[in-house]
Amino acid sequence: MAAILSPNPTNHSAAAAGVPSVRQAHQLTLGSRPAFRVRTRTPSVCCSFRLDLPGNSAVGSTRADWLSTCAILSGKVAVSKLQEGSDSPAPGGGDDEEAEKLAPAVPAINGYRSGPATLDLVPFGNLPKPLTISDLSPAPMHGSQLRVAYQGVPGAYSEAAAGRAYPNCEAIPCDQFEVAFQAVELWIADRAVLPVENSLGGSIHRNYDLLLRHRLHIVGEVQMPVHHCLLALPGVRKEYLTRVISHPQALSQCEHTLTSLGLNVAREAFDDTAAAAEYVSANGLRDTAAIASARAAELYGLQILADGIQDDSGNVTRFVMLAREPIIPRTDRPFKTSIVFAHDREGTSLLFKVLSAFAFRDISLTKIESRPHRNRPIRLVDDANVGTAKHFEYLFYIDFQASMAETRAQNALAEIQEFTSFLRVLGSYPMDMTPLAAPSSASSPSTPGGLD
Repeated sequence: MAAILSPNPTNHSAAAAGVPSVRQAHQLTLGSRPAFRVRTRTPSVCCSFRLDLPGNSAVGSTRADWLSTCAILSGKVAVSKLQEGSDSPAPGGGDDEEAEKLAPAVPAINGYRSGPATLDLVPFGNLPKPLTISDLSPAPMHGSQLRVAYQGVPGAYSEAAAGRAYPNCEAIPCDQFEVAFQAVELWIADRAVLPVENSLGGSIHRNYDLLLRHRLHIVGEVQMPVHHCLLALPGVRKEYLTRVISHPQALSQCEHTLTSLGLNVAREAFDDTAAAAEYVSANGLRDTAAIASARAAELYGLQILADGIQDDSGNVTRFVMLAREPIIPRTDRPFKTSIVFAHDREGTSLLFKVLSAFAFRDISLTKIESRPHRNRPIRLVDDANVGTAKHFEYLFYIDFQASMAETRAQNALAEIQEFTSFLRVLGSYPMDMTPLAAPSSASSPSTPGGLD
């Protein structure tokens, strides 16, 4: 950047010698109309912008900075001219107001006049706050309730799990598991609490598939004892029942108890346990009973014909808490990590290699689940002697007791990644270490055992 201040750019010696002046040279080059006018009695500013000059390669060497510097220099020249004019008395002996009127106008710099009181600056304390991602979403502010999505209707076991995981939360019922996932992704809910396995019925495969389809992260787990009750309208006796409705898992978990009660009834599957209780109450079905929780009986005005009708008293369902962002793994408490992986090569030693990577580092595995690969369900293997064999392609889900903050867990995953074609960490989260206490119908709804 170079700025040259020339009080009189006209070269009189050159004109006297017969050399064309700057003005004449521009007239010869550009035509009869001069490209610019030069006033000999007023100071001017000539700014040149060259990248090869020292200092122009640093910050501020852009054309915008060059234009700003030229404007500032022009403003200083104009101000100095105004000050020189103010030193001499105004024509006719007038006062300061008359001198200000006769003085030339001060040019604007970057759209503002250069006078000290003409810039309308915003006070520092009133500057607007930068927009954050939380301002673009209806996420709860400090002190408000956390919104937790679950599958089912009020009175479902998933609602009780949401209350145990996040006390005093705002539970949001969803009619399907898919809706609960989308509620968190679309910022309608802050968390989702969904079941993944039951001690009697096994894994809920639908949610394992949805974990891979969506980009939510597991941030915690909660284990809920399941306490089934046989519910009917007030005044209905067991002898008059002809049908029992509930979720298929609940029906299978109470099969032997229903037989021992001497009930010769038809079993019909329903969407969920609490919805079955709501259906009996809303339609006034006096020949139909529902298998649901004690809280469902309280919500829908039903009576409990039989309490604790599950075949196994140790009936426990494991729920996971899902969020849009993962939590930071720690080592101050027991952590669990969930992963899913797949491979695209033939070989029976893959699972052995994965198990060895954990066994050599003394990492305990709590769950292994395999699911068919939805995109590539069949793999063809050509053998000249036997022919073409068809095998299922599988995805493997594994839960192990270690935090991703531990070096051994990081090294194990690094080794697994070498011989797998796909590896994804679903979440690293604290383990549920609370003791299990089977709820009863007399439990208070405000407590976790009362199916809050």
